[in-house]
Amino acid sequence: MSRPSSWHRTALDRIPGGRDGRRMLVVSIIDKTGTGLWAGCTALYFTYVSGLSLAQVGLLMTVSGGVGVAGAPLAGLLADRFPLVRVIAATQLMRGAALLALLTTDHFLLLTLYSALGALPDRAGSVLIKLYAARQAGAERVRYQAIQRTTVNIGWSIGGVGAAAALATGSTQAYTWLLAGNVLSYLAIAAVTLRCAEPPAPSRVAATAGDAPRPKAASPWRDRTFLGYTATDAALFLDDTILQVAIPLWIVHATDAPVGLAPLLLVLNTVLVVLFQVPLARFGATTPAARRLLVPLTGLFVVGTVALAVSAAGGRTLAIAALAVAVIALTFAEILHATSSWELSVALAPADAQGAYLGVHGLAQSTQRFAGPLLVTGVMTAGPLAWPLLGLALVAAGAAQHRLIRDRVTPTTSSLSVSTVTVSER
Repeated sequence: MSRPSSWHRTALDRIPGGRDGRRMLVVSIIDKTGTGLWAGCTALYFTYVSGLSLAQVGLLMTVSGGVGVAGAPLAGLLADRFPLVRVIAATQLMRGAALLALLTTDHFLLLTLYSALGALPDRAGSVLIKLYAARQAGAERVRYQAIQRTTVNIGWSIGGVGAAAALATGSTQAYTWLLAGNVLSYLAIAAVTLRCAEPPAPSRVAATAGDAPRPKAASPWRDRTFLGYTATDAALFLDDTILQVAIPLWIVHATDAPVGLAPLLLVLNTVLVVLFQVPLARFGATTPAARRLLVPLTGLFVVGTVALAVSAAGGRTLAIAALAVAVIALTFAEILHATSSWELSVALAPADAQGAYLGVHGLAQSTQRFAGPLLVTGVMTAGPLAWPLLGLALVAAGAAQHRLIRDRVTPTTSSLSVSTVTVSER
């Protein structure tokens, strides 16, 4: 067997977290490849295979999304009490089991129950991976998360292409095979996860016999600054819903752009994230720098929402150009917010309750996924001028967050018992 080339070794060495960090990146790409197979056809499976009505599918997805909101804080509490690697593997197996259960019934109530049970560990996943990155990559956690997010987008793309190829056969059996493929991906990633060593943790609140009593850990629910930060961050996560939900619907209902532009814009979004997430991570490599990113981030929201309003002014060429500008601006807003949110959510968490804090912060994204579609459809109903108003509201949220965390973010801010965060491009 030939040895890895020096270039190959150098490339691997630039990934923070060592061998176990790289294994968790493999987990991410397999996970999202499997999810990409299934996510795009979930509603179609319930319609064509399970025989549910459109109203039933909508209710099922609403209920499961609402239940899933609890997954993030629950995962954070468990991660403070039990070995993180085992908690991650358990959630992966739970996701696979809940998905597999869908094959056993066509009953609406049971399908809703299994979907809701699967939503809990599904929403927990991003919180646990963020916590793993913070512990395993230490001071280089921002760079690690950027690389991880790049692998996620690659995985989504691979899964999406596979799903499109399977559905092109026109067979309803394809939906079952896509579901089964996602289940197998959960089994695979659980096996890889269990090969990872437990990352160092600043503290663990579980006590063993003979231990001295520990002081009560800090609670994020009593930390008004952190709760305010989480609430404003929920608003800043809205770029996801605008890109994934609003823009395709806006193209169809309000512009002269061709319907086929929607998937092309999603591809543009994915390509930009893959190309720029890691390079731009350096601008949020310290906690004060992450706070400063809120300024250009909110500016990009304004550009994106104004472009969406312009796209409805009339004319095919203007609509295509304005929509492209909107997607580019909102994608860079997504990239900057991901970088800022990763660092600030960890930096604001005390070492003795990092899991609980990141679990509560996970509510920001879960809540946005649940309530975001309702908000953006309301904006679309109000007409083109409502888009810039939404942009200004997001500027207000960013400004509020910038001011709110001012006293908790200083040049010497550090979290997780590591030195001040720096990211090296070595």
